[in-house]
Amino acid sequence: MPRGAGRRPSMTDVGRLAGVSAQTVSRYFNDGYVSGEARERVEAAVNELGYVRNRLPVQLRATQTNMIGVVLLGPLNYGNTSIMTGLYRAARELGQTVMTTHMAQDPADSEELMAQVLGEVDGFLSMRVDALVLASPYPSLAAVAEHVGSATAVVTIAELDDDASDAVGGYSCDGARMVVEHLLALGHRRILHVAGPLDRQQARARLRGYRDALAAAGAMPLAALEAEEWDARSGAQCALRAPLDDFSAVFAGNDEIALGFMTGMARRGRRAPEDYIIAGFDDMPDARFLIPALTTARVDFEAVGEAGLVAAVARAGGREVLRPRVRPELVVRESTAGGAASSLLA
Repeated sequence: MPRGAGRRPSMTDVGRLAGVSAQTVSRYFNDGYVSGEARERVEAAVNELGYVRNRLPVQLRATQTNMIGVVLLGPLNYGNTSIMTGLYRAARELGQTVMTTHMAQDPADSEELMAQVLGEVDGFLSMRVDALVLASPYPSLAAVAEHVGSATAVVTIAELDDDASDAVGGYSCDGARMVVEHLLALGHRRILHVAGPLDRQQARARLRGYRDALAAAGAMPLAALEAEEWDARSGAQCALRAPLDDFSAVFAGNDEIALGFMTGMARRGRRAPEDYIIAGFDDMPDARFLIPALTTARVDFEAVGEAGLVAAVARAGGREVLRPRVRPELVVRESTAGGAASSLLA
C-alpha cells in the first residue's frame, strides 16, 4: 500500500519523502529550477504517494466563479484589519465571494508553515477561484506567488512599487518622509526612529523614508531602535533602552509603538511633548485620544483593500485597471507641540 494511504497525501508528505523543502516541490510543479537529483527524488515521491495537484489552469476555465481567494499574512493589527474591511466592502459591491486564510507568522520560518500556506492556496485553486489576493509584509510572498504560477490571476498588497501585480504600490516611504520633514521643520535635528520589525516590507520602507528625509536636510540619522512587533509592548521595551540624551524628537514606526514608547519614557521621567516630541504612522482611531494626542501619517488602509479586490476582479476578467496612488496625509496634533495642534476630532 502506498505511504499515506487512508488520507490524501500533501505537498509536505512529498517533500519529506523526497528530502527537500515544500518550496522545492512547488518549483518542481511550476517548472522552476530544481536540480536534476532533487527533481528525480521529487518525481519518485510523487509516484510513490500518488500525489495529485487538484488545480485547473485559468485558460481552461469555461466560466468565472465570482470567488476570490485571499491569503493574509502578518498580525491582525490596525492596518491589516482595515485592509480586509475595505476588501470585503468592495467584494459585496461587485458581487464577489471572498475566501480567506490567515497566518500571523512568516511562512519562511519553517517548512511546515510554508507547506501549510501553499496547501491552503491549492485548496483555493481546487475551488476554482477567479483570482488570488496575496497580502503580506514578508519577502516570502514571492514564494507563494511563484507557487501559484499561471493557475489563476494574482494581485499582491505588499507595497511593491516595481511589481505590476501590486495593487497600490508603496506608501510607507512617502509617509515616513513626510513625518520626518515635519519634525525637521520644527527645528529638530536629533530625531530617533523606533522602527517596526525590519523583516517586514513596511518597516524597511519607513526606515528608508526617515533616512531620505534626514539626508535631504543634511542631518545625520541616529541608530534606529527596532521593535519586536507592531505593538505598544514592543514600543515600551524600546523606550527602556533608548539613550535619553541623544534625541529631541521621535518618529515611531506606527501609532501603537508610539503609544508604548511614550509610556516607557514616562516611567523614566520623560514626557512628550515637554521633554521630546513624537509622531507615529497609520492614524489608528485611538491616536487622537492619547495624551498627548498623537501627530501621525494617516493612511486610508480601507482604500488599499478596495484597490486589491478591484484589481483582482479586473485581472480575472482579462482586464487591467490603473493602479491608484495611496497618498499619506500628515495629521498634526499635540504630541509635536511645535506645530499647530489640531482639535480633538481631527
